[in-house]
Amino acid sequence: MTTRTRAPLPWLLLLTWMVLLGAAVGGFLTGEFSVTFVGVGTFLLTLVPFWLAPRVGLNLPIGFVTAIAVFLCATLFLGELGDFYERYWWWDVVLHGGSAVAFGLVGALLMLMLVQGSQLKAASLTVAFFAFCFAVTIGALWEIWEFMLDQVFGLNTQKSGLVDTMWDLIVDAIGALIGAGAGWAYLKGREGGPLVRAMRAFVDRNRRLFGG
Repeated sequence: MTTRTRAPLPWLLLLTWMVLLGAAVGGFLTGEFSVTFVGVGTFLLTLVPFWLAPRVGLNLPIGFVTAIAVFLCATLFLGELGDFYERYWWWDVVLHGGSAVAFGLVGALLMLMLVQGSQLKAASLTVAFFAFCFAVTIGALWEIWEFMLDQVFGLNTQKSGLVDTMWDLIVDAIGALIGAGAGWAYLKGREGGPLVRAMRAFVDRNRRLFGG
């Protein structure tokens, strides 16, 4: 990943790496090799954006990379290995909502790329609608994937079945609306919060993708 300045890595990203590697070492010393495997595997996945971004011509803000790393740790390591999905009822809600917000932002950015960022061609509501539909579609496809896993391999990823699926879709829709709203606010030139600033940072670092 190319960067304009060699800024220090955020403490949250460093903390995430420390947790994963510390758990991996601890698992190795205690003979819990599954912990080591998941810890190392998740750590390596958090490095993928650094490796992949320059190869596809993206300049990712470090905040994007940090968010990806935290999400992977929360999902694969804490959620599955740490059994947080069972311990805390709200864990799945937070992750579903967070991922939907992220996909809403991605949908808005994709729409802006398609129209080369022209506000004359991309009405703010059009971008927001596309972003919302994109995020909800991803959430629906994930629920289909979970259903297939349960049916084919006898797993229980959908927990309480229809109720779990519907709540996941509701949370996905709320998160998608938030992400799409950030895209709308960005096109309207609003200062906004961290989501709008994240979009602005991404666009500023990748101007050539947006026609400017």
